[in-house]
Amino acid sequence: MNKNFLWGGATAANQCEGAYLDGNKGLSIMDVMTNGSKNHKRLITDSIQKEYYYPNHDGNHFYYHYKEDIALMAEMGFKVFRTSIAWSRIFPRGDEEKPNEDGLKFYDQVFDELLKYHIEPVVTISHYETPLHLITEYGGWSNPQLIDFWLRYVKTVFTRYKGKVKFWLTFNEVNALFRMPLVAGGVLTIKNPKDPSDPIGSTTKQDQWDAYHNILVANAKTVQLGHEISEDYQIGCMMTASSVATYPYNCDPLNVVGTLDAQRMNIFFMADPFCLGIVPTYLKKVWKEDQVNVEFSDEELKLIKENTVDFLSFSYYRSTTFDRDVNLKVDTGGLTCRDNPYLKDKAPQPWGWAVDPVGLRYTLNVLYDRYHLPLLIVENGVGLDENIDEKGEIHDDFRVHYIEEHLKNVNDAIEDGVDCRGYLYWGPIDVVSAGTGEMKKRYGFVYVDRFNDGHGTLERKLKDSYYRYKEIIESNGEVLLEDE
Repeated sequence: MNKNFLWGGATAANQCEGAYLDGNKGLSIMDVMTNGSKNHKRLITDSIQKEYYYPNHDGNHFYYHYKEDIALMAEMGFKVFRTSIAWSRIFPRGDEEKPNEDGLKFYDQVFDELLKYHIEPVVTISHYETPLHLITEYGGWSNPQLIDFWLRYVKTVFTRYKGKVKFWLTFNEVNALFRMPLVAGGVLTIKNPKDPSDPIGSTTKQDQWDAYHNILVANAKTVQLGHEISEDYQIGCMMTASSVATYPYNCDPLNVVGTLDAQRMNIFFMADPFCLGIVPTYLKKVWKEDQVNVEFSDEELKLIKENTVDFLSFSYYRSTTFDRDVNLKVDTGGLTCRDNPYLKDKAPQPWGWAVDPVGLRYTLNVLYDRYHLPLLIVENGVGLDENIDEKGEIHDDFRVHYIEEHLKNVNDAIEDGVDCRGYLYWGPIDVVSAGTGEMKKRYGFVYVDRFNDGHGTLERKLKDSYYRYKEIIESNGEVLLEDE
């Protein structure tokens, strides 16, 4: 790896902080999501209801343990740490004129603690954390008013943390907008939903595409504003990119074309405007099929063209296949279809994700060939159901294997000529799973004594992977090449 390669890890405020009302924080969409499991979807309630457990209210208590957790990351040798700012900590409802000073002070403390250890913060401005008030009262991003609310928030954090934060990401996995409109896109149909008893399931295509329109404009204005506030700011976008590694199940030409369509509508439709400044022409056909009206003004198109991002960051967990005879499904790892017969490696049950390290090399090459922008891997990891053994130890051999194989392919991609700037493992400390709301789906190098029902001491314990990742960082990846 390049000597300046950025080694680190990534989390999100809503999955780790807890303290969901402390410091005058307001509710976000994640605060009304119950716990779930692989076989039981999380519920989204219209208010906090006593009969349910809301795991994001607690997270892993990073709000109170951030000094301890950052010290553990520093000991591993982290150069960067990705986290997010909870929008509702800064503007509790989202539409206030003045920010919440308590929230601003908290992130001052977090960033100062990181910088004390010479760890650069990589900060996501919106990571599935749209203030609930903006969704229920305005319909979320389907309403152009959110652009102004967003820019007030963005200007506040850009100004406040100038000199502390250099790397910014705008919207987390924003290309999941149509798969998860409420969570990923912060959009809800509040005017005339098709089924008032199921407003979430009744979010209209028009509102979803209006959200797409407004988010593209907001992203461009964010890049513009950030560069005006500081020449040092590097502003990137963040995409879920597992869908890039969608392979035709066979050489049926219709499967090849279908694969292209899947890639377009799961990532390129959003990444192209952010990275190239171009709204794809194939969307006109999609809009016609969806019976929606989407119009960008000449001024908006110029804004999008002139304010593209400085780099592209992305998540990658696994690949999938495309077979026109089988419907694509979605979970938090990306698209799923027929099992790839050439992939023999699977994560242990109950999740059993197919493991495809070469798919990460492929994804890096495709993205770099298409956009010619620096790339930053900001999520790659595997969730395991783990427990402490009788000796008080956690042996996570599969995670070590997963990381090693993916990093070998990152190195191969760099040798291919890809400008990959860093690898941020998701998530270095156990957090609440975004998809299932579980603590038992553990990703961390650091075990947190916390369980699905909310009990546990919150004690931190180091897993075997902690020490292996530390060795990898210390050698700048060379130890992996020695093992080949």
